Amino acid sequence: MPSLSDIRQEYTAAGLTETELDPNPFAQFAQWFRQAVESEVPEPTGMTLATVNDAGQPSVRVVLLKGFDEQGFVFFTNYEGKKAGDLAANPHAGINFWWSQLQRQVRIEGTVEKVADAESDEYFASRPLGSRIGAWASEQSRVISGREELEARVHEIEARFADGKIPRPPFWGGYRLRPTMIEFWQGRPSRLHDRLRYRLLEGEWAIERLSP
Repeated sequence: MPSLSDIRQEYTAAGLTETELDPNPFAQFAQWFRQAVESEVPEPTGMTLATVNDAGQPSVRVVLLKGFDEQGFVFFTNYEGKKAGDLAANPHAGINFWWSQLQRQVRIEGTVEKVADAESDEYFASRPLGSRIGAWASEQSRVISGREELEARVHEIEARFADGKIPRPPFWGGYRLRPTMIEFWQGRPSRLHDRLRYRLLEGEWAIERLSP
């Protein structure tokens, strides 16, 4: 096995300049996201979500982006799980997208709030049958005795909703992260990366270049 200090990748992609950047960070994100999809980046919607609990302990995990617009970035989860507990205690969070094939990442920070029930209902209804059953069956983040317990719960839910009409669980729904900072990072040679940051200042987005 090679030494960890010898494992490195040289970034050679084109750079990112201020003149290329859209003045609207959501439009810039939409452009980069579209390019990630078109480039067939694996799991382009995968984003690392960082939260902090009431004791100051950070946690990170990968969740999937399910919508974005100028109001923010939306994901769905169990409202009784670990991440939901963190967000109830501290409604500030960060998300990060890493699209390695494009040598790009996007960092986003802001405040988090639950989406409207109607929005959660609409998304839940669009999910595959198995995912809807899974949302009811999983007591997310809680210790269970084994896989058999989870599978028994799935069978119970399947029997309960044998007609296929599965409503959204009251403990499951969406969150929207409303950004106050969005940074676009483009890998460059010799670790002299391009970092352009939008910050929300008095309702307007200011663009700044950061040293790598």
